[in-house]
Amino acid sequence: MFSSLAWTGIFPQHPAVEIVEGCRLPVLRKNQEHEDEWPLAEILSVKEVSGRKLYYVHYIDFNKRLDEWVTTERLDVKKLQFPKKEAKTPTKNGLSGSRPSSPEREVRKSLDLNPQSATAPSRGKTLPTPKRKAETVPVATQVPPAPPVPSLPSSTEASQAAVFPAVREATTPTLNTFKAREDHEQLSSLTTNGTARRLIPPQPGRKRKANCEGANEMIKVLQYNKPQSASVFLPPPEDSQDSSDGIPTAPRMTGSLVSDRSHDDIVTRMKNIECIELGRHRLKPWYFSPYPQELTTLPILYLCEFCLKYVKSLKCLQRHLTKCNLRHPPGNEIYRKGTISFFEIDGRKNKNYSQNLCLLAKCFLDHKTLYYDTDPFLFYVMTEYDSKGFHIVGYFSKEKESTEDYNVACILTLPPYQRRGYGKLLIEFSYELSKVEGKTGTPEKPLSDLGLLSYRSYWSQTILEILMDLKPENGERPQITINEISEITSVKKEDVISTLQYLNLINYYKGQYILTLSEDIVEGHEKAMQKRHLRIDPKCLHFTPKDWSKRGKW
Repeated sequence: MFSSLAWTGIFPQHPAVEIVEGCRLPVLRKNQEHEDEWPLAEILSVKEVSGRKLYYVHYIDFNKRLDEWVTTERLDVKKLQFPKKEAKTPTKNGLSGSRPSSPEREVRKSLDLNPQSATAPSRGKTLPTPKRKAETVPVATQVPPAPPVPSLPSSTEASQAAVFPAVREATTPTLNTFKAREDHEQLSSLTTNGTARRLIPPQPGRKRKANCEGANEMIKVLQYNKPQSASVFLPPPEDSQDSSDGIPTAPRMTGSLVSDRSHDDIVTRMKNIECIELGRHRLKPWYFSPYPQELTTLPILYLCEFCLKYVKSLKCLQRHLTKCNLRHPPGNEIYRKGTISFFEIDGRKNKNYSQNLCLLAKCFLDHKTLYYDTDPFLFYVMTEYDSKGFHIVGYFSKEKESTEDYNVACILTLPPYQRRGYGKLLIEFSYELSKVEGKTGTPEKPLSDLGLLSYRSYWSQTILEILMDLKPENGERPQITINEISEITSVKKEDVISTLQYLNLINYYKGQYILTLSEDIVEGHEKAMQKRHLRIDPKCLHFTPKDWSKRGKW
């Protein structure tokens, strides 16, 4: 793909050789320890400011939010690699590969700069899940520590799709995958302590099949040094809706916010907004967002923090604030406890606000596309209250009707409020709504790297909380099924199973699959719950679900 070029001098002494888009070379940057490093980067764009050339680079194997403009001094031109124009990047399922094609003139002429041209990708239809009865089996009062499970109770392919849904390679455009250069980053960042959890490798010599083919296969929960345990039913993995083996179908009328990557070009791969001022915060965007092109050249884009209207100058913002009567998001306040409130916003009734919210969110979400038709969506905005009004902290959106049981389409905590527990609060609130609706839910895939971390942490804490709160009955160990865990938490069964696998709790003992809660798991959970101060109080939720299948309610 690339050919190396030997250099015999310093870059300024070679004016005849020009660095063009598509070239690759090492670029100087600071790592997390503030040490110098020279990762390989790709030149995405070149511009000249005040007679000085600037290069927009993407660091290979790094997240796109680290992309930046750099000067010539930070380039190691001795290791410059030029793209071969005749080479074409292979694609999978019609989607763009992890590396863009060479910067040929024909490609650049065909760039579509109209952000409204993106359409919702087609959906893959999954096979219906057959209903099975869950039977409970009592557990012995004293059981020694169980040996490691020979293999998880599901096929390797299905379990990987459930544990790492964001990096599963799809066969339909809607189950979009992360790019190849991000796979390693996702898998290695699943735990916050710097170590990646892994699936238990199958041990040779075992004749038992890994997938529980019996419909009533039981999994027992054991806990070291604890009196209680439970039985758990694990359904076969073939029916998992995380699987990508769906049947292609026509696009659904309810819409989707998943980006199918078919509209990626050199424009959308580059951050176009330098800085956003939102209330008392200044935000540095991570990704491209299709704001009007005349605003992308401004050093600062100003937003009204209540209606999210964007203006080009501080004077325009001050003039707008004298006329803007909003001091909270439009819509109904359905939750308030302390200074935290949630507002429900209909994408049809408050279209301008919803579209402005999508534009802001796209600055920090890479794997979702902007959907201008906001009618099929509801937006739930979390705010923090003070004397000046209700300030936006984050939000999530969901489809009014979802055939895949999605209870979240997009979810975002704004950067100034990240790492403070607000992400888990948003997730917990989405499941509280699902409980009121009497449904189980799951987030729309793919999840971003930060979204995957947040959901995995929430699922782990919620399920462990259920298992550890089980009490003995009549001197016998308590019993519980996967279905019961799903009904209590409103977490979809596939997510429950994948979380148990992720926590490495499933073991094989005396012909049965059991879940063993070790002392380390229990202590880690207790410490995590002590740090989790923000929780949703169901008593403060005032929410009545609507039947959106009747179009008259739209």
